Amino acid sequence: MYQDVNVEHLPVIESIEAVTGFNFSPDIIWIFDLDRHGFWWGNTNALTFWGLSEVQQLIDKDLSDDTEGARKRTEQTFVKAALEGLTQDPWTTYPNGKPKVMLMRHVAVLLGPGKHRGIIAFISEQIDANTQPENLLFAEAVRYTTVAVSCYNMEGKRLFENPTFTQWYGNEQGQNGCCDFSCRFKELEQGQQRLSLAKKQQDGCFEHIMKTKAGCRRHNVDIRTSRHPLTGEYVFLVTEYDVTELYDTINELKATKEELKMLAHFDPLTKLPSVWLAKEKLKSALVRAQRDKKLVGLMFIDLDGFKSVNDNFGHGAGDQLLTIVAQRLLQIFRASDTVGRIGGDEFLVCLPNLNDQQDALMLADKAIKELEKQYNVLDDNGSAQQAFISASIGISFNVDSQHDAEALIRIADKKMYQAKRTGKNQFSY
Repeated sequence: MYQDVNVEHLPVIESIEAVTGFNFSPDIIWIFDLDRHGFWWGNTNALTFWGLSEVQQLIDKDLSDDTEGARKRTEQTFVKAALEGLTQDPWTTYPNGKPKVMLMRHVAVLLGPGKHRGIIAFISEQIDANTQPENLLFAEAVRYTTVAVSCYNMEGKRLFENPTFTQWYGNEQGQNGCCDFSCRFKELEQGQQRLSLAKKQQDGCFEHIMKTKAGCRRHNVDIRTSRHPLTGEYVFLVTEYDVTELYDTINELKATKEELKMLAHFDPLTKLPSVWLAKEKLKSALVRAQRDKKLVGLMFIDLDGFKSVNDNFGHGAGDQLLTIVAQRLLQIFRASDTVGRIGGDEFLVCLPNLNDQQDALMLADKAIKELEKQYNVLDDNGSAQQAFISASIGISFNVDSQHDAEALIRIADKKMYQAKRTGKNQFSY
């Protein structure tokens, strides 16, 4: 997690003999090996603290029950100590199973021939855990939460960060005139705006794209102003939640919803409204027509000779022809009309707000002439072919207020078959 930290400058403790002088210190001192997650050595006071009699007992101490949060905090402490030279933080340990809160100082070192990552812990002061136990519990929660928590002064300099923050961002400081707070934003201007709001004590939570060690991630960045508990100066606390996966999932669901909507409402081949949507448009047009006393027309179009195109040139050529038919119909009819595909080689056209029946007949005649023109398609072998079809059209009108959408479709369908029986390539109404 922190392998990118430079450790070449750290002192190397070759053997235990090099630190036995710590036995004469009044402090509790132990050395912890991060790479094997266990104690490397402890002085006499450390053995007394843990209730042990020999150093080997400390080295053999079973730490397998340590939480992942505890391991991460130890890693963070090593990184901070490697970068800053010395850290000082309150820690809770559990000698004999009882919690003890201590103010620890840590120095980062390398241990033994293998140069394992290590920290020397110096404990000179124990904190009375009974004075403000809720504050200590809160501090522990902040350190071990999976939410990134950090604190800044009003100039944007970072004063504190928890292990999750370090895991996400590392220990990079602001540079080139950009403060610690703002430089983490992908859009620097957004970071500067949030800093400006914090200075005005205007708290809030907004989404931003942040530059993390894992790349750009979408975070909820919540800022709350407060005061430093020692100096009384204003500071602001920042909690960050990674919502990248949630955001992506929501967008995927929206895209899926739109795709399903398209599949339900539009024909995949011609992109025309489906039969369901065409019927809904017809129903709406009839409701408005009854209210406004307007004329609505409906066309039922069936292609003549379409089967021979499929038989002679293949179904791919038939699909091409249907697509061209859809394009021609869209060019013929008005923007207010609805041209829908029922399926196969059948189409419905809803004609709202007609002045009279003659308007529909003129459009039908235009459609007959346009659809009988030559079609250029490719057969299944990829060869160019010329195809010819025609159309039979049945037309119905809402002259009877009792006629609903289904009734108009049945009438138009009946008239279409009448047009076919009497010669095709014509309309009947």
